[in-house]
Amino acid sequence: MSKKQREGIVYSTNPDFVFDEGGQQETQTLPPQQQQLRVMLDRKQRGGKQVTLVTGFTGTVADLEKLGKSLKTLCGSGGSAKDGEIIVQGDFRNKVLDYLLKNGYKAKLSGG
Repeated sequence: MSKKQREGIVYSTNPDFVFDEGGQQETQTLPPQQQQLRVMLDRKQRGGKQVTLVTGFTGTVADLEKLGKSLKTLCGSGGSAKDGEIIVQGDFRNKVLDYLLKNGYKAKLSGG
């Protein structure tokens, strides 16, 4: 376990001490009709490059990566899917929004 995840515990004199990691449980994937997705253009901290950012996904990491892969394939570009966000390289807001709406997701454009 890394030191950053110990939440302030430095030392224990108890020889039987076992740190409780909190066992995070992965959330169930909501059906597409219940997802509240936001599609936006982002270029902060990316060296001026534009990316299409999809936020608000609630579900398992596997389902997030599956949706991310389908969006990247649709746009023909690279990207990533992690921490509940899907990043597609380039400005594909309208194409991504149309795909999400066609597949039953509740999505809308966000940001300027």
